[in-house]
Amino acid sequence: LPGNWPAPFGIVLVLDRLSAMMLVLTSGVALASILFATAHWHRAGVHFHPLFQFQLMGLAGAFLTADLFNLFVFFEIMLAASYGLLLHGSGRQRVKAGLHYIAINLAASSLFLIGVSMLYGITGTLNMADLARSIPTVVEADRGLLHSAAAILATAFLIKAAVWPLNFWLVPAYSAATAPVGALFALMTKVGVYTLLRLWTLLFGFEAGASTLFGSLWLVGGGMVTMVFGAIGMLGAQRLTHLAGFAAIVSSGTLLAAAGFGQPRLTAGLLYYLPSSTLAVSALFLLADLIDRWRNDGAHQAPHEQGDDAPFLSPELVPTDAHNLDDNEQVLVGRVIPAATAMLGLSFLLCTLVITGLPPLSGFVGKFAMLTALLNPLGMGASADTPPSPWSWTLLALMIGSGLLALLSLTRTGIRHFWTSHNRTAPVLSVLEGAPIALLLGACIVLTVQANPVMDYANSTAQALHTPASYVHAVLSARPVPNPTSAPPAMARPETP
Repeated sequence: LPGNWPAPFGIVLVLDRLSAMMLVLTSGVALASILFATAHWHRAGVHFHPLFQFQLMGLAGAFLTADLFNLFVFFEIMLAASYGLLLHGSGRQRVKAGLHYIAINLAASSLFLIGVSMLYGITGTLNMADLARSIPTVVEADRGLLHSAAAILATAFLIKAAVWPLNFWLVPAYSAATAPVGALFALMTKVGVYTLLRLWTLLFGFEAGASTLFGSLWLVGGGMVTMVFGAIGMLGAQRLTHLAGFAAIVSSGTLLAAAGFGQPRLTAGLLYYLPSSTLAVSALFLLADLIDRWRNDGAHQAPHEQGDDAPFLSPELVPTDAHNLDDNEQVLVGRVIPAATAMLGLSFLLCTLVITGLPPLSGFVGKFAMLTALLNPLGMGASADTPPSPWSWTLLALMIGSGLLALLSLTRTGIRHFWTSHNRTAPVLSVLEGAPIALLLGACIVLTVQANPVMDYANSTAQALHTPASYVHAVLSARPVPNPTSAPPAMARPETP
C-alpha cells in the first residue's frame, strides 16, 4: 500500500508468483540489453539510459499493480519511453515505423480509457480484487454492458500482445529499432499477454458466475490465427530482424491460444514456455545486429543480400566444381573456424532450437508440457473419459506446424549466413556484445537443466491464477501501517518560587 490507504481506495502493489516471474524475466532481458547497448548503441542518440530506466519502471509497475487505473498509468510510462527508444539512432526508417507505432498505441490507450471508464461505471471500482468480487453480482440488465467494456479493454491489450490483425505495426517497428531496444521490445509484447492472463483468470474465471470464461473462444481463435500469420511471415522473411519479429508474433499467438482454454495444466505449460521464448527472441534480435554487421562489412555481398528478391537464386547456393578447394587447391574441410564466427553460429543454432521447440532445450520442454495438457486435460490416467476437443487438436496441429515452418525459415537463414562460401573476413566481437547473448541463451539452458523445479513453480502459479480467492483475500485484507506515534513534547516545568 504505497499511499498507506486501504484497498480498494488506495494504490496497491502485489507481488505474487506470476509477478515475481515476470520481474525476474524483465531483469534478465534488461541486463542483457543494457550491456549490449553499452558497446556502442547508447551513443547513437541522447537520453538513452533515462529512457531505458523509465521503460523498466513502466514494465515493473505493470507487473506489480493491482489496480486498473494505475495499470493505465504504468502503461503510459512504458509506452512514452518506448517512443523515444524506438526513435533512438534516428533515420528515415525508424521515424516512419515510429509514427505508425505511436499512432496504434495512442488508439490502444484510448480504448483502454474507454473500457476502464465503462467498468467503473458498472462496478464502482477499479481495484482488480474488488472487481473480481463485484462481477458475479452484476445485475443481468448490465451484463451486456459489462461484456462490452471487457471486450474494449481486451482489444487494447490484444494490440499490445500483437494479435492478428492488430499486429501490422510490430515487425516494422521492432526491426527498425536498434538491437538492444528490439530485444527489450520482445518482452513488451508479453506485457499484453500477462495482462490478459491476469485479468481474464481473475475477472472471468470459474468464479465469475454468468460471465465465466467470457471471451475464451476469441482468445483461442485469435491466438491460432496469429500463429498462422507469424509462421507464414517467418517463412517469407529475408531479414533477420523481420524473422525475429515474426517469431515474437508466433510466441504471442501460442500463449494467447493456450491461455484461452482456461485449463490449469495448460496454463502451467505456457508459463514455462513464456520466459523461454522471450529469452530466445531477445537473443535473436541481438544476434541479428552482429550478423548483419558481419554481412555488411564492405566485403562481397550476394545478390539476395542486396535486394532480398531471389534468395534461392543466389550463386552462393549453387554448387560448383572444386567448391571445397582454396586458391592453392588445398582442401578447405578441417580449417579452423574463427572463434567469433563459431560463437555466432552456435548462438544461432541455440536460438533455432528454442524458438522451434526442438529437443533438448527449454522450448521443447514448454511445448511438450502444453501438448501433454491438450491431450490429457485432467492429467495422466484421469482423462480417459475426456477426449481432446476439436479446438485442442487444432492448437496441437498449429503448434507442430508453426514449429516446422519456423525450423525451415531459420535453417534457410543459417545456411545462407554460415554454410555458404563468402569473401567476408571473420567478425570482430567485443565481450559486451557476446556476453549478453550468452546470458540469454544460458538462461534457456538453465531452464532446461532445472526443468523440474521450474515446472513445479509454473504449476503452483497456474493453480493460484485459476483459484483467485487467495489473491482477492490478500489484496482486500491488506491494512495500512500506522505511522509511529511520536512522543509528546516535553512540558516545561514551572519555576518554583
